[in-house]
Amino acid sequence: MVRLDTVLESWKSVRADTVQALEDFPSAELDFRPTEDLMTFRELAVHILQSGEALAGMLSAGDKTFQGPDARKRMNSFARPLSQSPDSGELSRNLSESVALRSAELAVKSPEFYAETITRFDGAEVTRLEMLQFVKEHELTHRAQMFLCLRLKGIVPPTTRRKLAAKK
Repeated sequence: MVRLDTVLESWKSVRADTVQALEDFPSAELDFRPTEDLMTFRELAVHILQSGEALAGMLSAGDKTFQGPDARKRMNSFARPLSQSPDSGELSRNLSESVALRSAELAVKSPEFYAETITRFDGAEVTRLEMLQFVKEHELTHRAQMFLCLRLKGIVPPTTRRKLAAKK
């Protein structure tokens, strides 16, 4: 059985490493992209922020469906206001604030709330807890892209640094 507190703590840990990756990346190179068809490092950070905010916000608000003609408008209503080209500091602050706010909101929801089935944007029927797990997994996917960018710049990602430090 997956427990709510475990999912929330894991998401906060994933987010902390996302923030650390952003802080480790050269600020003058935020528009770096590994290939033309991939998001830039900055775009990845913005996407993680805004998608996490939208999905967790809709989940917390009690939305029952994440698809349909109004879904995109509803998601956009949770978007955090950012400058045109946010720097590392602005993104780091917003990423940290967002996960703290959304995880606090979600932590007080009842077991019945999380057991309820909702419709994900791809039409899949999932419980609210499964949707929350998806939010974290979505971030992990894009964080891995950020880690690849770090590696391409010769920077060791924070998770690897911890593992190396633990071996010493």
